[in-house]
Amino acid sequence: MSFKTIGVAVKKLHEDAVIPTYANDGDAGFDFYVIGGGKIRAGETKLFKTGLAMAIPKGYELQVRSRSGLSLKAQIVVLNAPGTIDAGYRGEIGIILTNFSEKEYTVRKGDRVAQGVLNEVPRAKFHVVEDLPNSDRGQGGFGSSGK
Repeated sequence: MSFKTIGVAVKKLHEDAVIPTYANDGDAGFDFYVIGGGKIRAGETKLFKTGLAMAIPKGYELQVRSRSGLSLKAQIVVLNAPGTIDAGYRGEIGIILTNFSEKEYTVRKGDRVAQGVLNEVPRAKFHVVEDLPNSDRGQGGFGSSGK
């Protein structure tokens, strides 16, 4: 199986910036690397810079997500995952990490701390109606499925 390939322009804003990489052929997500390290205390949230800016193609978003191994082993997660980087944004990509463990964690320069997924996004066209069509769920909200 081959993937649809979309070109993404990347600008290095820092000499230590690393262009994102896919760890394995067929992976959906590519790894983001940080240009500077630091400690994250238990319960703390910090922004880590990638030293990169990108031109995401119009009609796409870049989702920033936690890396599963970092989440499982160290309880370090991308706080707003998935975070969205819109096509029009041209600033530096930063990764918001939170330490949910009970001990301090050290992020080192060059660490892979998050993954990115390029995602096609349709635009919604909103229109006001008097009634919505029925559905099996109806107005059932939080916890209404009983699971």
